Amino acid sequence: MAGMRLRSLLFVPGDRPERFSKAAESGADALILDLEDSVAADRKDFARQAIMAVLSEKARATPLLVRINPLDSAFIEDDLDALAGAAPDAIVLPKAEGAPSIAALDARLRMRGLASAPLLPIATETPAAVFVLGSYREVAARLLGLTWGAEDLPAAIGAAASRESDGRYTPPYEMARSLTLFAAAAAGVAPIDTVFPAFRDLDGLARYAARAARDGFAGMMAIHPTQAPIINAAFTPSPEAVAHARAIVAAFEANPGAGTLSLDGKMIDWPHLKQARRTLERAEQG
Repeated sequence: MAGMRLRSLLFVPGDRPERFSKAAESGADALILDLEDSVAADRKDFARQAIMAVLSEKARATPLLVRINPLDSAFIEDDLDALAGAAPDAIVLPKAEGAPSIAALDARLRMRGLASAPLLPIATETPAAVFVLGSYREVAARLLGLTWGAEDLPAAIGAAASRESDGRYTPPYEMARSLTLFAAAAAGVAPIDTVFPAFRDLDGLARYAARAARDGFAGMMAIHPTQAPIINAAFTPSPEAVAHARAIVAAFEANPGAGTLSLDGKMIDWPHLKQARRTLERAEQG
């Protein structure tokens, strides 16, 4: 979906349609209607029907993404058959393992008339997935962005946890986060940070989201409506940041051809200009 903002993407269980409208009112840039982890096996059919019902509504103020089940699951064909009669704004693929996963899903979607639906892979949920993160640049045209997860991977390798007691990631999962960020940049798509599970800790969320924005992520996923405004604020440049970015752009426009300039007593160069333009783009989107 061209021009879709991706600051906050709020998960909503697909079998809880009574939550859909409240989630849409949260201020989240997009909703991820879930068919995977949050929906029990005996509720999958009901969840599909509920999601198809909301996707069939003509008025859609908030983009609606659908997280399907993994490609090797027993539920994937039914998920895709249901989506064939709908128009999701994007499809979220869990347990993705690089470009081959995207190609396999794309082939199944084309058979169902969904060749234009952008894809958002969750790119670090299996051990093998970590080794193919660089391959997403080969299928960048099919991607809405790239995100990661810190829950399935430790379970897959037998780790006790992915976080320290203070909430910081342990080194293996900090690496997975960083590699996802670089893989998205290499593919030229939006890097989306993972969820902050402690949904009652809004101060902790604000710190985490600010760090994600600082590191170069374009947005992050959410699991509770109260998280959306905090995430949006973190990924919307402040007036001070916008003013500084404009000053950098103006300085280079006034000195075409210059490689290095001085602004407010500090040296600025082309990387600063690139970052300033990105800040202004995000400000316009926000």
